[in-house]
Amino acid sequence: MLLAPDEPSPVSIGHYGTRAPFFLACDHAGRRIPASVNLGISDAELARHIGWDIGIWGTSVRIARALDAFLIGQPYSRLVIDNNRPLTSPTLIPEISENTPIPGNANLTAAQRQQRIDEIFTPYHDRLEREISAAGPTLFVAMHSFTNIYKGVSRPWHAGVLFNRDQGISRIMLDLLRAEPGLTIGENEPYSVSDTSDYSAPVHAERRGLPYLEIEIRQDLIATPEGEAEWAERFTRLLPLAWQRFTGAQA
Repeated sequence: MLLAPDEPSPVSIGHYGTRAPFFLACDHAGRRIPASVNLGISDAELARHIGWDIGIWGTSVRIARALDAFLIGQPYSRLVIDNNRPLTSPTLIPEISENTPIPGNANLTAAQRQQRIDEIFTPYHDRLEREISAAGPTLFVAMHSFTNIYKGVSRPWHAGVLFNRDQGISRIMLDLLRAEPGLTIGENEPYSVSDTSDYSAPVHAERRGLPYLEIEIRQDLIATPEGEAEWAERFTRLLPLAWQRFTGAQA
């Protein structure tokens, strides 16, 4: 087995909310490494943005509790397996991340790769699928964070809103965030969503016809409890307002 019996489940529930029509998901919530896996990198490297989405789990827990929304996350590092990548993606189990080689991911056998899929990726997405089905009509909110400097290049955005084919509520959220004083907001920056680069939003939202948001917050802004609280308060205000405007426009 990849995961020992005393190791955490690949599914973390941050809040069993039922009141709000929002379903929050953090694919890169943690940086835990199974005891059976040796990635061959230092703890300092693992603590960087390559290992997880810094600050996003704490921020999302605050939002979910404030709104009484459902929140699910995946506690194992994206370097073990990236839960927001299609199974055919070359970065599903990365051999290099930014400029850091991941020796423990090189030369894996097909059985070793499948073990990570079977014990981490599949249980997480199966649970996500079941919970969305049980929730009924809802807004899927994929929560992520991004590093402020990537390969030596500074990123100016405080946050970004990403989308693929469905732009409806994303445009509303872009307008709301851009109305916040002092913020630089990216539209499909620093990333964008596609069927070949992403998994959660295309599969769990677009294929089901669910409206969705994919949010990116810059990690240096949510690296402390104070930063988490500030950005959680912002999205606690803006998510209901975006949903109200979206559903009103659809009526």
